[in-house]
Amino acid sequence: MRILLVGAGGVGDAIAKIAARRTFYDTITVSDYDVARAERTVGWIRARHGEEAASRFRTAAIDASDPDSVEAVAREHRATHVMNAVEPKFVPTIFAGAFAAGADYLDMAMSLSEPHPTDPYEKTGVKLGDDQFALRGDWEAAGRLALVGMGVEPGLSDVFARFAADELFSSIDELGTRDGANLVVRDEAGNEIFAPSFSIWTTIEECLNPPVIFEKDTGWFTTPPFSEPEVFDFPEGIGPVECVNVEHEEVLLMPRWLDAKRVTFKYGLGEEFIGVLKTLHLLGLDSTTPVRVRSAGGPVEVAPRDVVAAALPDPATIGPLMTGKTCAGVNVTGIGVDGAPREVYLYHVSDNEWTMREYECQCVVWQTALNPVIALELLAKGAWRGTGVLGPEAFPARPFLELMERPEREGGYGQAWGMREAR
Repeated sequence: MRILLVGAGGVGDAIAKIAARRTFYDTITVSDYDVARAERTVGWIRARHGEEAASRFRTAAIDASDPDSVEAVAREHRATHVMNAVEPKFVPTIFAGAFAAGADYLDMAMSLSEPHPTDPYEKTGVKLGDDQFALRGDWEAAGRLALVGMGVEPGLSDVFARFAADELFSSIDELGTRDGANLVVRDEAGNEIFAPSFSIWTTIEECLNPPVIFEKDTGWFTTPPFSEPEVFDFPEGIGPVECVNVEHEEVLLMPRWLDAKRVTFKYGLGEEFIGVLKTLHLLGLDSTTPVRVRSAGGPVEVAPRDVVAAALPDPATIGPLMTGKTCAGVNVTGIGVDGAPREVYLYHVSDNEWTMREYECQCVVWQTALNPVIALELLAKGAWRGTGVLGPEAFPARPFLELMERPEREGGYGQAWGMREAR
């Protein structure tokens, strides 16, 4: 397996660092528009793990917005798999470039949605991933695999949902992905600051778009942003967090393969974060349409959302200032295999102190990066197989979860996952 990793930002950097401890691939080419970022990642691997580990890594410059550039870099490095680790606005071009190069493809976020033109808070328009699923016939005919939504949420949450459907429930009422954290970021003076732990570009996209809900009797429909607040009690010391509906890929992926009466995604944003997002929307600073701005060098065209992203701390750099844990998981209700009502929360917790100590990565990007590496290893070993455009639910969950939790000394990743039964 020869992997082209597109993007050496927070998640891409973490993917390479996690993979440096594994042996299932021949080479990984870390590519970025700013090749210095890719070189910094490989330099860290060399310093931490030595020259032998670093010798399996290459670096390259790439333009993720240009499918021809993606194809050319993939062909140059004879990539068998293209791992997309950049913002979802680049999905179409990387997806196309990988296909043109004859490589398999993985991402952690799917092609973007477009709200319904007249009823955005009731009806879906173009849904997340629609553009990719429209091309599944081409991928099937070519005998190639595009594994989409293979991060943590979506990704691990979908693996948990498949596990519940296969082994824990005879029928499912709701698959409810619930994400919460007790993370705090402070400046050097100890003052708490606003610093999102993930790409603000992506966060704005998913939080201000109409959230999608699936119900078996009616299909997919939408609601206003931040709807249906509920307090969810997260495990391992995180505690109660208010969660709200947010647009997310799980709701578009799970119903394609799993039988459930209802599928939802709720995110613990907090009042301050929701207030900031509402203000950005009110001021038009969430827009991706370039506006004309005066500057010392003359007028320039710039997208307001890109300005917001540039003004905030890079999520990849805030790890040393962050404390706390983040939790990703899916709450499942229905009838258990014994015929009795059942409710379980399947989850994984990532602790920032541990991820910084082990990988010098903050916990949110590290938790996201872990899962595509596991998926790549399962594909390399033949435990997962498939063609076309598939989500994580299309594959058996047990091989993934067993490899994930097996101790590193026994060839696994040493990451325990939890299952909490409702009282």
